Amino acid sequence: MIVKKHNFLGSVKFALAGIKTATKYNRNMRIHFIIAIFVVIFTFIFGLNNLEKAIIAMIILLVISAEMINTAIEEVVDLITKEYREEAKYAKDVSAGMVLIASTASAIVGVLIFLPHVLRFFGI
Repeated sequence: MIVKKHNFLGSVKFALAGIKTATKYNRNMRIHFIIAIFVVIFTFIFGLNNLEKAIIAMIILLVISAEMINTAIEEVVDLITKEYREEAKYAKDVSAGMVLIASTASAIVGVLIFLPHVLRFFGI
């Protein structure tokens, strides 16, 4: 097996291509990005401090990363076998569960960070 070495910029190019491909072909990825855009806008509307913005950024990136890992696992499983196999189902279910956990954590963190700002914004 011949292993090709890539420089840093080449690696970044491949990584960006992966993000583009995942976004183009994965509806859930597009949904995550749309939600992320709105959340980032709300961080400025509600005047979150830098620490809160950093936490929001990390949790957004966690969800997007989990979705990309899930997509990669599903694609590899489908490449290996097209027929129903319990092991394939297990791998797909576990990776989908990872996204659910990351998304749930993101929602909890979002509520904990945004709720006081939203209440203050509306004078409640």
